[in-house]
Amino acid sequence: MRELSARRAGDAELIAIVENKSCAVDAVQVLTGCTFRKGNLYFRDHGKMVFTFATRANGRSVRLRLPPVVPPGISEIPADQRRRRQVEFMLAQDPSEFFDLRTEVLASLPPTARIHESYPCEECGEMVMATRLRTRGEKSFCIPCYENAQEQ
Repeated sequence: MRELSARRAGDAELIAIVENKSCAVDAVQVLTGCTFRKGNLYFRDHGKMVFTFATRANGRSVRLRLPPVVPPGISEIPADQRRRRQVEFMLAQDPSEFFDLRTEVLASLPPTARIHESYPCEECGEMVMATRLRTRGEKSFCIPCYENAQEQ
């Protein structure tokens, strides 16, 4: 946020793109104010410890990448103690030097959040956002009910 001269998001002016679903995403939400509900937190299931933050005003972004964590002497530590040593090593580092940081301008930002109407699933009765409804004939279903009916 310092690199972008950005403040905690009150609305959707700051966006975060996370590439994993670890507990680190909880910290991203708390620190930046970016949330799924506001539509400024985007999840890309790449399984990488990579986080991109951008401002809508100018498209500037910062990409943080967690490099491999290899504490000195780790190969001499018993395998069952290595994870603990890695965490201890990480916590002892200066965070500003720990992540690889790249400042750039994104070619395109994800679109701003849109609010869609919700309708009841004709099988379970739960409300479903219109863009997630699946139809069969004249009936509309939530994704789980639609997929369940296909399996039977």
